[in-house]
Amino acid sequence: MTFRYFRPTSLTWWAGAFAIVIGGAAMGGAGEWANQLGSLIAMLSGGSDASPAALISLGLGMIGIRDKLERTYRNE
Repeated sequence: MTFRYFRPTSLTWWAGAFAIVIGGAAMGGAGEWANQLGSLIAMLSGGSDASPAALISLGLGMIGIRDKLERTYRNE
């Protein structure tokens, strides 16, 4: 059994997982700190939308694109 998307040694995987966790915390009503941290993550990623759904989508996209790039360049 292989875990294609679970790569804890990758910085991109950690950044994506962090965005997902912060998006989930903001959705769950964790407080103003989650909203402020979400705004910071969205600003650093080049986006302007810091909604919980956008943060979760950003995290899933980062994890997915990391897997795709690894499979593309590993097979060369």
